[in-house]
Amino acid sequence: MTSVPTLSPNELAIPRSLHRLMDLAYNVWWVWNPEGRSLWSTLDPVGWEQYHNPIDLLASIDRGRWFQIEQVEAVHDRYQRAVKAFDRYLASEGTWFERSGQSLAGPVAYLCTEFGVHESLPFYSGGLGILAGDHLKAASDLGIPLVAVGLLYRRGYFRQEMDSDGDQQHFYPTLDLTRLPVLPVASPTGGQLKVPIEFPEREVWAAVWTAHVGRVEMLLLDTDIPDNDPADRPITHQLYVAGREMRFSQELVLGVGAVRALEALDIQPAVWHVNEGHAALSLLERAARSIAAGESLESATKLLRSQTLFTLHTPVPAGNEVFDVAIAHKHLSPWAERMGMTLDDLLALAVARPGEESRFDLGALAIRFASVVNGVSKRHGEVVAADWSHLIGGNGTSVTNGVHTPTWIGRDGGTMLKNAFGADWPIKLLEDPELIEQIDLIPDEVIWNAHQSRKEILARFARGRIRRQQARWGASPDGLRAIEDLFPTDRLTLGFARRFATYKRATLMFSDPSRFQAILTNPDRPIQIVFAGKAHPADRQGQEFLRQISEISRSGEFSGHVYVLEDYDARMARFMVQGVDVWVNNPRPPMEASGTSGMKAAINGGLNLSVLDGWWIEGFNERNGWAFGSPEANGDWGAADHTDSNDFYELLTDQVAPLYYDRDAGGLPTGWISWMRQAIKASLVEFSTHRMVADYSRIAYFPLGSAD
Repeated sequence: MTSVPTLSPNELAIPRSLHRLMDLAYNVWWVWNPEGRSLWSTLDPVGWEQYHNPIDLLASIDRGRWFQIEQVEAVHDRYQRAVKAFDRYLASEGTWFERSGQSLAGPVAYLCTEFGVHESLPFYSGGLGILAGDHLKAASDLGIPLVAVGLLYRRGYFRQEMDSDGDQQHFYPTLDLTRLPVLPVASPTGGQLKVPIEFPEREVWAAVWTAHVGRVEMLLLDTDIPDNDPADRPITHQLYVAGREMRFSQELVLGVGAVRALEALDIQPAVWHVNEGHAALSLLERAARSIAAGESLESATKLLRSQTLFTLHTPVPAGNEVFDVAIAHKHLSPWAERMGMTLDDLLALAVARPGEESRFDLGALAIRFASVVNGVSKRHGEVVAADWSHLIGGNGTSVTNGVHTPTWIGRDGGTMLKNAFGADWPIKLLEDPELIEQIDLIPDEVIWNAHQSRKEILARFARGRIRRQQARWGASPDGLRAIEDLFPTDRLTLGFARRFATYKRATLMFSDPSRFQAILTNPDRPIQIVFAGKAHPADRQGQEFLRQISEISRSGEFSGHVYVLEDYDARMARFMVQGVDVWVNNPRPPMEASGTSGMKAAINGGLNLSVLDGWWIEGFNERNGWAFGSPEANGDWGAADHTDSNDFYELLTDQVAPLYYDRDAGGLPTGWISWMRQAIKASLVEFSTHRMVADYSRIAYFPLGSAD
């Protein structure tokens, strides 16, 4: 696919001999390719640890320092390796897509409200955004022609601090776009491309930016520009803003702006992948365009359905985009006129069920215009079919989520897999899954040492984060010094990190505090658990859960065994999923659509301790972790919590801890390592985004977008 034209970035004082650093910095390819990752730390190890953003790093180096860097042989060696690997990746032929024998009449347009490709692009809040970012990386690796469209949030998602009482404090720093790997898209008529979106009695303009994700272009829409009224400029400021009309305004910009930006760039998608209901208003814009071109509503609907895939990501009502119909009534008159229908008839397209005419449901709107509707696990596919069969007109389908394995696997584990399968191990394993059995040939000590290395890195990171928190609370120098003794790496370590939505039951394991405290502090088999996560600023109950756990972590009984790390983001997630021994997940079934954090832990050899919901129903094989509680919904939440917590305690006491602490004569937990192998083998292909995007291609992209 032809690259989107961009305007030149600001000049930096980079020597001519290293001029390709700009190309590398403005493409996040380096995130999942070791040749790229190692280059930045070679330039300035201390600066890289501070920024973790190539643009920031390059901007921080002055001319005098560049002269010194240019004399270092290792810099030029790694620079040349990175440039060659980068050029080879972008120019490579014979991708999975090319070898598939399939052809597309145009690219896949992938629309989503958040993208988490890396923490240096903080346009994500959690699982949906990380999944979308991983989708783009896998599409790039596979050679799928795909262009993504989202919003550029100048204030991102909130940053989190915990105060000394355990209360979450949230703030939204303003991003400096000159320090981010984004570039303005050039307009054919000069300057930056901008597209108009009709609002009541005015137009709002969205400037278009681009970020490069390997071979994939990601377009980002931004209303904070001088062309707009000051009251409209904040529309795209904050991700998941609480105000409902402002949220609708964001989704109007996303949906309509996506269609218009692609048209302005003469990009004609063969397939439209609407990822969650946030982007559903794109369908009204596409329908209006077809009708203006002479199609009837019936034929326009048929055309849209033949090109559209809609993915639902949550069975939780709060996760679905539903608005008071008055908000939609206020904003959508222009589309009713263009579609030749009354506004009431247009609003009826987003009514989920009879009797719900006061609700404008973007999920219902998307389903009516999509020929493929899918959930994100087999279990979730069943929920989608049950909830939406009256609109789908048959059974829904499912494509189980995955994770981008090169992004989420630890460096030691990545090296281990490269040695076993070659540098292109993700694609090689996708095309020949039976190769995964060669994991059995890797010696126990190699697997264990790789894990222990990441565990030690997690421990150092956790101590640093705890030190920063406690220093802000006024801890003494001696108290801060004592933190160095926390988080021993020979102790069984559990991880729990995610959005603190109430259905995820973060406090379940504290249902019987005395019993849990005795399990954690067993002198023969001690256990520690690290928590991280954010509660939405409007979610008071989620914030209360976070406060309770923070308070527990500092109580005498649990101190040194329970840790809470603030400001959870993708970087912290990598430390945790790569370093913990066990990943804990206990949502209230069947509310977990998929869940991908447990997959990330599994590819690193982490064992899951989870209720049977979401992906774990498919992933659990009785030798790669443990399942507890009932997979069925129980309306008596108190009884369900009691049963599930009791199962959790028994598994920890009778199976998890004994297996971990059982060592051979050489000090290796051979039984545990055997289960680690199973975790890696069961997840590395089946729960990768390479498999996921290949499935989307077979189920939807190829059938809907075929050039034949």
